[in-house]
Amino acid sequence: MPDTFQVDLTKEFTFEAAHRLPQAPPGHQCARLHGHSFRVRVTVRGPVPPDTGWLMDFADIQRAFAPLREQLDHQYLNEIPGLENPSSENIARWIWQRLEGRLPGLRRITIHETCTTRCSYQGRSVRL
Repeated sequence: MPDTFQVDLTKEFTFEAAHRLPQAPPGHQCARLHGHSFRVRVTVRGPVPPDTGWLMDFADIQRAFAPLREQLDHQYLNEIPGLENPSSENIARWIWQRLEGRLPGLRRITIHETCTTRCSYQGRSVRL
């Protein structure tokens, strides 16, 4: 009988949105209104039971994220409660907070603002 092993599953989503970063330094380009074709990667981690051979259906991740995508897609992010300062870091945390408890094994949220920039959040608080 095969052993149980652990995997990370990732489902990727996209949304289009505008934002500005009100805390950016004066004159910084991100302080001005602009938009992105955001990509979001939702990763879950857990054991693969030998009887099923899979951790979960990718459709379960899609169902969990769908209401959030609806809130974000084609919106002005600064107007969404909790995203008044919608940096990639804050968007990743906002998504995490809404998926945590609804998506078993939630491991990581990764936000891609552009094809060369991204931020990952794993739900841990850091004391400075």
